[in-house]
Amino acid sequence: MKTLMLILAVIVGLALIAGGAILIAINRNGPAVLDTVDRISGGKNNTELLHKQSLGVDPRQKLLVYGERSPDEALPVFIFIHGGSWRSGNPDDYGFIARSIAPEGYIVVLGGYCLRENGRYPAMLQDTAAVTAWVHENITDFGGDPERIVLAGHSAGAYNVAQVALEQRWLEQARVPAQAIRGVVGLAGPYDFYPYDSDSTRAAFGSVGVGAESQPVNHTSSDAPPMLLVHGEQDSLVKPRNTRALAAALEDSGADVETLFLPAMTHNDPLLALANPWRRDPRIFDAVTSFLGQHTALSVPVQAETP
Repeated sequence: MKTLMLILAVIVGLALIAGGAILIAINRNGPAVLDTVDRISGGKNNTELLHKQSLGVDPRQKLLVYGERSPDEALPVFIFIHGGSWRSGNPDDYGFIARSIAPEGYIVVLGGYCLRENGRYPAMLQDTAAVTAWVHENITDFGGDPERIVLAGHSAGAYNVAQVALEQRWLEQARVPAQAIRGVVGLAGPYDFYPYDSDSTRAAFGSVGVGAESQPVNHTSSDAPPMLLVHGEQDSLVKPRNTRALAAALEDSGADVETLFLPAMTHNDPLLALANPWRRDPRIFDAVTSFLGQHTALSVPVQAETP
């Protein structure tokens, strides 16, 4: 019995060490580690990389299209824009998002944008709109429906999609019809951060002299697309007040908005919850897929009554 208890203790100890090592690696290079762990632990998944497209001279201006080959019908499209404080990030590291969402009946597009000096305002918005425009023009080639697009992002990426969806000029300039955007999902996004009080916001926004017009909270209207805003209450990097402020502004404008606040979660936890094995906590995944299903469903024609 003592030997068995000792073996169990060693196993538990090794598991804790391994888990701690994974968390340290996630903190250092989170998305790439998440992608690897998800690929190993996720089991069989028919999601494939269907296409990779360059959108500009900067190598970060690119997108990746994921889904199942030759779907039986045109599927709605989930565009995901990565975070990284407008300084880092690579859509190549976010395959776990595609493997999470695509099996629910979606084509998933992972979009990139210029970073650091090349990515200062408004470049991140122009690049996000360019990803959306490419999807609207080309996604039928990969089984997607260009009139049923949901924009989503984490952290800086959540800012990008919220601002592009709310300040209509970005999609107008990219020739994307507003009605094609069926919804927006923001995970731990900054939406109300002027005056700028961090190195990343001063570098990306303050350095070019842009002011309050850069803030999603200042562009709400009754015709804004439906939004789902998710935030961890323990997020110390992007404070939850950002989501509260944007949700309140949307509600005051008469727009459709849902919020999900997670009491024990920090900044990266909403992203973590979309990768295996952390999807065992289904709250965020269920909220996202429910929102997608509600807002991307094809309308059913009303049958005339038989006299």
